[in-house]
Amino acid sequence: MGYDLHPTLNAPCATLGNVDRAALQQARIDLAACFRMAARLGLEEGICNHFSALVPGRDDLFLVNPHGLMFREITASSLLVCDFEGNVIDGAGKPEATAFYIHARLHKRLPRARAAFHTHMPNATALTMVAGPPLVWAGQTALKFYGRTAVDEAYNGLALDEAEGDRIAAAMGDADIVFMRNHGVMVVGPTIAEAFDDLYYLERAAEVQVKALSTGRPLIPVAPDIAQRAYEQMRQGDPESARLHLDSVKRLLLRETPDFAT
Repeated sequence: MGYDLHPTLNAPCATLGNVDRAALQQARIDLAACFRMAARLGLEEGICNHFSALVPGRDDLFLVNPHGLMFREITASSLLVCDFEGNVIDGAGKPEATAFYIHARLHKRLPRARAAFHTHMPNATALTMVAGPPLVWAGQTALKFYGRTAVDEAYNGLALDEAEGDRIAAAMGDADIVFMRNHGVMVVGPTIAEAFDDLYYLERAAEVQVKALSTGRPLIPVAPDIAQRAYEQMRQGDPESARLHLDSVKRLLLRETPDFAT
C-alpha cells in the first residue's frame, strides 16, 4: 500500500548548494542504520513507514526514504534529499505521498524536530487502538517518556495534503512522541540518534505494557513524584546514551550487513 506524489511535485532541482557534504554523508549513514535495525526489530510495515532528518546545517531540506523500498533494503545512497515543496534535490526516486506530506510539514512547523520517525510498530500501535491513555506509567522503561507524549485523537484518514500534515504537527505540539489514534506513532528528536533511541524504547515500553495487560490483572502505576524523578534521572544521560546506542547499531551492521553504509 503506497500513494504517489502528485506529478507536478518531485521536479528535479538545481544543487545542494552550501551543504556540508561530509556531514550529509554521515547523516545518510546514521539514518540508513536506523532503517536497517528497525527492520531487524520488526518495527516497519511493508514499504509504508518512513524516517526523515533535516540535512545538517539546513532547515529547508530533509532526508527521507524513497517510495518502494523496505527498511531492510535502505542504503545511505538510496535516501532522498527533498525540499518542503516536494522537489527531490538529490537521489533517485521520490518519497511516498504520506511521507512527504507528514514529514515536510512536521519539519517546517516544528524546527526542533531535526529527526522524525513514523512507524506502525505493533505494540505501540496496539495502544493507539484501545480506550484510555496509551502509555500507563507502570514500568521503568515507560518513565523515559513521562511528560513527553501527546495523543492525536482525531484519526482523519491518509495524510495526502498539507492540511493533514499541519494538523498532525499541531497535535504533536511540544511533545516528542505522538500516539496517532487508530494509526501509529511519530517520534521526533534533536538528532537521529535520539529519535532512534526513543523509537526503540517506546516499542519496548509498549510491549511490556501489552504483556502485562494480557494477564487480565490490574496494572500498578508508579506514583507521579517518583515517575517525574525517574524521568529526570534518565533524561540527564539520554543524548550520550542515544549516541552510544546508535554507534553500537552501526558496529553490528558493519560486521553483518555493511552494505547499509554504501
